[in-house]
Amino acid sequence: MRVIAGKMRGMNLNSPKDRRVRPTTDRIKEDLFNIIMPYVIDARVLDLFAGSGAIGIEAISRGSEFVTFVDKSKASIDLIKQNVNKTKCFDECEIIKTDALSFLDTCESKYDIIYLDPPYKYDKIKLIIEKIDKCGILKKEGVLIVEHDRKISFDEKISRFKMYKSKTYSLSMLSFYNLEE
Repeated sequence: MRVIAGKMRGMNLNSPKDRRVRPTTDRIKEDLFNIIMPYVIDARVLDLFAGSGAIGIEAISRGSEFVTFVDKSKASIDLIKQNVNKTKCFDECEIIKTDALSFLDTCESKYDIIYLDPPYKYDKIKLIIEKIDKCGILKKEGVLIVEHDRKISFDEKISRFKMYKSKTYSLSMLSFYNLEE
């Protein structure tokens, strides 16, 4: 696992030991950032179900202002801290150990980018997206991205979010949403 582009380009990140945590591949990460690049510079990013922290660190490397990493797993939080220390981006982020729904219950920040990469068998992703809408934490011009099992189709519209793009890979799929006016 490595940082693909930006000021930390080429830096190796520590990988999860837990096989249930599946880091986003370099190919998917590169496509993801090519698609969302207009949103990245000076962005505030929420990396929900952060795992290793690789997506948020990539965002910082490419010019995002600040990243909030959220994960409920102690092992993932420890790994994120290792990777943040390794890349020396601790002033540009916060790391929160809690589950996604609890975080959304108390979140008052607004984000330009919200990235969701829950475990593939996680069954509350639609509830999470509805709660993100209800909380109003995605800025009006922001983007919500969900990485999910390609066998699971997502609705074109969830709450006030409308899918504007999707990209399929061998095992994964990225679904991109904007808020409808």
